[in-house]
Amino acid sequence: MGSLPVTEGTATFSVENIGGIDETTVEVAPGVTVLRGRNATNRTSFLQAVMAAHGSEWASVKGDADRGRVELELSGETYERTVTRTQDGVVGSGAGLLADATMADLFAFLLEDNEARRAVERGDDLREIIMRPIDVTAIRREISEAEERKQEIDDELDHIASLKRDLPDLERRRADLREEVTDVRADLERVEERIDERDLDLETTRENRDELETALDELQATRSELKRVRDEIQSEQESIAALRDERGRLAAELAGLPDAPDDRLDAIEADVERLRERKRELSEYTTRLQNVIGFNEELLAGEHSQITDAIAGKPESVGDITDQLYQGSKTTCWTCGSHVKAERIESTIERMREHRQETLDDIDDIEAELDDLLEQRRDISDTLSRTRDLRETIDGVDDEIDRRQSTVTDLRQRRDNLSDRVAALEERVTELRTEGFDEVLELHTEANELELELDRLESELDEVTDEITEMEAEIRRDDELVAEREAVVDELVDLRSRIDRLEAEATEQFNEKMAEVLDLLEYANIERIWLERTDTPTEGVDDGDAGSTFDLHVVRSTEGGTVYEDTVDHLSESEREVTGLVFALAGYLVHDVYEDVPFMLLDSLEAIDAERIAELVEYFADFPAFLVVALLPEDAQALPERYDRVDEI
Repeated sequence: MGSLPVTEGTATFSVENIGGIDETTVEVAPGVTVLRGRNATNRTSFLQAVMAAHGSEWASVKGDADRGRVELELSGETYERTVTRTQDGVVGSGAGLLADATMADLFAFLLEDNEARRAVERGDDLREIIMRPIDVTAIRREISEAEERKQEIDDELDHIASLKRDLPDLERRRADLREEVTDVRADLERVEERIDERDLDLETTRENRDELETALDELQATRSELKRVRDEIQSEQESIAALRDERGRLAAELAGLPDAPDDRLDAIEADVERLRERKRELSEYTTRLQNVIGFNEELLAGEHSQITDAIAGKPESVGDITDQLYQGSKTTCWTCGSHVKAERIESTIERMREHRQETLDDIDDIEAELDDLLEQRRDISDTLSRTRDLRETIDGVDDEIDRRQSTVTDLRQRRDNLSDRVAALEERVTELRTEGFDEVLELHTEANELELELDRLESELDEVTDEITEMEAEIRRDDELVAEREAVVDELVDLRSRIDRLEAEATEQFNEKMAEVLDLLEYANIERIWLERTDTPTEGVDDGDAGSTFDLHVVRSTEGGTVYEDTVDHLSESEREVTGLVFALAGYLVHDVYEDVPFMLLDSLEAIDAERIAELVEYFADFPAFLVVALLPEDAQALPERYDRVDEI
């Protein structure tokens, strides 16, 4: 158990028009507070007000009002919330003590209809209740993102390892290129010196040389251009081949997409609209039904005296006009004016509550169907969108292929023209050569070739140097990536084990607390009630959150000492209530609800005998800062006098 929430002094609640309350102010001190009274004395209404002050939506508005209000003063802070009746139900507004009251509703506000408390009785999926506050989808998404990042880091580390292997060869290549550049420069200097030594003085020879050199320069330039055009043709052809491969991949993906007809999307839209309308109608119906239930509860509590007075004043009313609404064990029915036993009206109200719960279950089914339809709609919309994108991309690739093919055609024509020009220039050079100029011509040709070789070598040396610089920069990131990978692996381990840890802690807390409570309450033949976690997935939430199964076991003993396993169905009402409360307490502790929620609420404990209620309250009092318990007067008598009592609300 963690530390209790920090609170200072008394909590003061000012309540208006919540449940059956007109207006009241109640102070609650830290520790245990007992709301003592009979049924229909606004004890549950006050507990609803406490929940509303925390930010919960589980509060009802008084039958003759449109909105209710609750204000909480605690530890020097004031929190005020308003609950308003709308066509869709009761809606809360204002700043409550909690930003999100989901876990408080599940594990701290243990009223009669609390879902965690009722889970045992209804045979609900106990694991789903415990794990509901955990966003498993978000955890799966975080795992996926972490795995992608780990793969990216692994790829980068593999790349760096490859660079480390390649770097020595590249450095040797750079050294070789430097030597080659030095050698070619020396050769070029020697050739240029020989050209200067053998330069001819005759004017005719000089003119012939100038013309020949011009022809040679043009020949060299034309050959260079021809080489460039050939390289460009090859590059374009490689690009066309890559584009065709890309088009094939896109076409295969397009062919593999599932059918997503537009008419199916229209049908889903119609179904969604129909279900939303049905949900709205049922929500309005449940709101009206709750108003009727609340109104009858308030009449049973003795409110709306003007209505009952008016009923009693009519000639057709049953009984003397001076009769009070409560006469012994009877009360006045507001629909017919007759005096009936309050139990009959309470029985009718209970049936109405059951009908309202059935309607709420129908709404839940509709919401589940809506979720399925909305997911189908998203899948179809995504498929249609991807289909459009693929077709547009394929069209773009086709256009690019056509453009590059046209370019290749033009380049080929240019190549043919340049080839013809090279042939013509070579013939002209042959005509200009003489025996006396052959040596000079050869020297100039050699010098031109050496200059080209020198340019090539220097360019290659620059490229190799740049590549080495980039590789060294990448290699320097190795330690940083290793540290980052370790952090990502630690994160993955934590994410993959988070669900397993929570499940294990939940069963451990339940079993520990259940054993302690059974020892306190001394049920006659119950040896043990324990929760078993089975079918734990080996990969955590990676396998679609298959999760574990929580099985509740009951072990009994006979008078002769024989121990045997029983079923939950055979538990008494008192035993089921206690088990449900302990299960809610396990969730309360597993999710550290006490760190944010100072109040725990207990109501509807009538199925448990008074002495055991006293033991249970004392046990639960160790966990929250404020424990507020609604009890009948005879049950409250068994609790210690040190607990605060509230008799009027």
